Order: sequence, then structure tokens, then C-alpha cells
Amino acid sequence: MLKRIALLTASLVLATPGGTAAAFSPRVEVVGDLARAAHVVVVVPGSDVDGRRFGATVGRAARALHAEVGRADVAVVAWLGYRTPSGLGVDAAAGRLAREGARALDAYVRALPGRVHVVCHSYGSVVCGLARPPVEDLVLLGSPGVRAGSVGEFGGTRVWAARGSRDWVRWVPGVRLGDLGHGVDPVAPGFGARVFDAGDAEHDGYFRAGSVALRAVARIVVGGQP
Repeated sequence: MLKRIALLTASLVLATPGGTAAAFSPRVEVVGDLARAAHVVVVVPGSDVDGRRFGATVGRAARALHAEVGRADVAVVAWLGYRTPSGLGVDAAAGRLAREGARALDAYVRALPGRVHVVCHSYGSVVCGLARPPVEDLVLLGSPGVRAGSVGEFGGTRVWAARGSRDWVRWVPGVRLGDLGHGVDPVAPGFGARVFDAGDAEHDGYFRAGSVALRAVARIVVGGQP
């Protein structure tokens, strides 16, 4: 039976660039039976996700992916372990929040059972690129860059990348200047990722039920080919 467990950890206080403080509460929702799962998939969100938007964004993505996989031995985790950027401002172009998220993601992933796969969307792929977690598969969707030059920096992890034909992130320049910009586009041939078809997905459409992108990710996270 499908079992969903929602966990709300204690609040953390993170400093903002203006010197003020913003309360942030990490959240995790597990879809499936984590204790018995042979495969554990962690979905890492990008910008504009907080406690209020959690269920309708990364929570919905995790539920859609679990339903698409359709296997009792798979658990999917909606992970909001970092304060995400708001909008397309400086925070989205810089690495400060991603570095904070990377530390939290690495610690979380290392504690998980089973074969672990991480699916990273948008700015979440910057978090994953900095964390470089020791997992079987790292799936990058709609990525603005991962602050790495090639998949060679990810050890033995299989790195996959996709961008939908209607995703505006294609217009993000693949450069870095100091701490601004996230570098090489992971769907670029020189990066070396296993690029797969995401159909006509828009930037927020990779987890749409029945989509080409969702079907491909579901096959990857159980060790298959998209």
C-alpha cells in the first residue's frame, strides 16, 4: 500500500544578503516504503519552493514519479533541505544558496538505504553539482549549469541530462564570472552526460503525468534506459 510520510524538521535561521534573517524549515516527504525500498529516488527542487509551495511543487513531482514507476520496491523522496532562490535575481545566478544546499544534500543522501538516485530540477541541479553525492544516477532536468566542467568530476555516478524543447533555460549563458553563472550546460556534448529526450517539456513541466520526460526519468531510476 502506498504510504506517504511527511516530516517537518526544526526551523533553521539563515542570513540573507541584506543582513536580515529569514526562517527556513527543511521539509521531506517520502512516497512509498523507505525502509523496504530497493531503490530510493531523491527529488531536489529549484527556485521558488518553500514550505507553502512544497506540496504543489516538489511534493507533486515525487508523487507523479512514484506513480509513473509503479513499483513497490521504489520510494521517492521530495527533499527541500535548503532555502531556494526567489525569482531570477542574484541568488539564482550565484552559488551561495546552492553551497548551503549541497552540504545538506550530501549528508541526507549518505544516510539513505538501498540504491540511491537523485533527480535535480533547475537551480536544484546546481545544488547537486556542488554536492556530487555518491549515488548511482544523477538526473539533471532544465539545468542552468552544475559548476563542473564535465561528468569526470562526478566519480562513478551515471550523469543524465535533459532539456525540454520549450524550456526557457536554453537562453541562460553557460558561463561563470566569479560567483555569478553556473558554467557549462550539461546537455552540451562536451560535458559528457547521457543526454535523453524530454519531449516538449516547459521549464516546470518535467514531472507532468504521461509526459516523455517523466517516463524517461522513471526508467532511469530503476536502472533502465530512457
